[in-house]
Amino acid sequence: GIVLELLKEAMISKLGDTKGFLIDGYPQELKDAEEFESKIGEPKLVLCLDCSAETLSSQSSENTETTEDRVESYCQASNPLIAYYESRTQLCKVDAEGTQEDVFLEICKTIDSFLK
Repeated sequence: GIVLELLKEAMISKLGDTKGFLIDGYPQELKDAEEFESKIGEPKLVLCLDCSAETLSSQSSENTETTEDRVESYCQASNPLIAYYESRTQLCKVDAEGTQEDVFLEICKTIDSFLK
């Protein structure tokens, strides 16, 4: 609830100055998405950086076992969220298997095509 209230306050304070908001890492679970929609509104676009568990694991500096556990937990929690947004046609998957620069360019292209 605290994160959602902080997001809401920050978004309201910038409403006249922006075309939209990019919220990184939220929501992480389906219940968070439903609460966001009920208190703030439905997102117009949801980006999903689509990559393998191996790619996700390689981004961590933690030990391998801890990283694998976290990646598995993240994937399990995010699958219902991804399905939820796919069913509502708000989800755009971005191939995140390339270099950081390639992924950034793909994100920019996705957002640009959505704004047109």
